Amino acid sequence: MKTIIAPSILSADFTKMGEEVRRMENSGADWIHCDVMDGLFVPNITFGPKMIKDIRKVTSLPLDVHLMITEPIRYVPQFTDAGADYLTIQVESTDRAAETLELIKKRGCKCGAVISPDTPVSALMELLPICDIALVMSVHPGFGGQKFIENALNKLKELQAMRDIISPNCIIEVDGGINEQNVGDAVKAGAEAIVAGSAIFGSPDPKATILRMRG
Repeated sequence: MKTIIAPSILSADFTKMGEEVRRMENSGADWIHCDVMDGLFVPNITFGPKMIKDIRKVTSLPLDVHLMITEPIRYVPQFTDAGADYLTIQVESTDRAAETLELIKKRGCKCGAVISPDTPVSALMELLPICDIALVMSVHPGFGGQKFIENALNKLKELQAMRDIISPNCIIEVDGGINEQNVGDAVKAGAEAIVAGSAIFGSPDPKATILRMRG
């Protein structure tokens, strides 16, 4: 499969969100990545379901919505109704991860589990059979613009080996500090979907950047 490129709107100009999303679509993006932060699970606050609903109006691209929120099961209906295509949750944010993932699927949305840099890949083992996506964070969740954590490459390799046995159709995604210099290493290590923010939104030619990152 070709590498999926998912620009993260955290790096967009929020005063021009519709234009920014269309700019990414016109530049060849495969998905649009949306980071939802609640100020509790992570210290930052971003946006809620209304942003997803409004973005849904301006693009046909799949919306890859990452919930960095405490007890995400509370908000699954709102985000699936808003138009998310993929809804991913942090395994550290809840004791009801499997139940939350099942609810996402029941509501007609694809689901995924996410691990932070300090969480072992083994935390995904029991969830992989439910997941459409398994996401390795290569920075600490909560803020854009952080430096890529090299150990994420080892985690991607470990996850790929586990995924191939347990859930071969699950897409491996990586998010955090990805740019043109390190994207090749991430793909070699097993990443199939790449989330990138400033590397794409800040590029003078996002189309060329996406093409190079796709390889």
